[in-house]
Amino acid sequence: MTTYLPTIKQLQYLVALQDAGHFGRAAEACFVTQSTLSAGIRELETLIGVTLVERTRRVVRFTPLGEKIADKARKVLREADELGDMARAAGRPLSGEMRMSVIPTIAPFMLPHILPRLRADYPDLKLFLREEPSAAACEGLQHGRTDCVLLALPYACGDVEIAPLFDDKLLVAFPEGETEGSREPVVAEDIDETRLLLLEDGHCLKDHALAACNRPELRGQASMLGTSLHTIVQMVDNGLGVTMLPQMAVDAGILKGTHITARPLDAERASRKIALIWRKASPRERDFRLLADVLSSMH
Repeated sequence: MTTYLPTIKQLQYLVALQDAGHFGRAAEACFVTQSTLSAGIRELETLIGVTLVERTRRVVRFTPLGEKIADKARKVLREADELGDMARAAGRPLSGEMRMSVIPTIAPFMLPHILPRLRADYPDLKLFLREEPSAAACEGLQHGRTDCVLLALPYACGDVEIAPLFDDKLLVAFPEGETEGSREPVVAEDIDETRLLLLEDGHCLKDHALAACNRPELRGQASMLGTSLHTIVQMVDNGLGVTMLPQMAVDAGILKGTHITARPLDAERASRKIALIWRKASPRERDFRLLADVLSSMH
């Protein structure tokens, strides 16, 4: 008796549709036409004899069984990816494709420094980068959309392996003329909570800054409205408040051309730890540890 099994491509289409919630966006993510993706999912439904997706003009709704099968498809796709990982791990170190997510408060300041060195030292490595906040990066890691994540700790990212790279100090940034009378390094009690500007929710730097100050009232008083560090810097430069910046951003020149003074913060947890993380039991652990060593040596 012949058994017909779903193809990897059909499972990829199904997972992409669950992620996007829209046939057009799912097709773009898979680099196929919408009709190709829709036909692939219909073939899958015909193959297993059940309806996985309810289709209307406005909404794509998965059936309860469709949700379960899509979740199982993620695991199958991750296992399939690991077949390739096993083969790559047996070959040359840091070669082949690698998908790495990097959080926005690291990517623009660290990547321009490390990528030329990686290209020069490991020309066979094809590093595909994705910039996204910590929560999305960790979700992508657990679902197999990414292989490793460059992020800042502390941050709960599930059951992962962690390779700490270096500590990144937090600095307090003032508009020019507002530093008179303030102590150096800046003591957390000297920060005016009504003028503190932080990144909006979803950015772990906000939590690191609040934890460093150890002042519960800041969480309620601080203005959490910046979508990026560059936006926050422009606000501070225009006298709208003060903020906290990571040392790597200042070293990379984020304050160039501004009238902002950055001073160290005197606090018990006045830094964040930059780390590379990956799924436990990954067959490419050797590659990730080597990459962590390379990144650490570049600091």
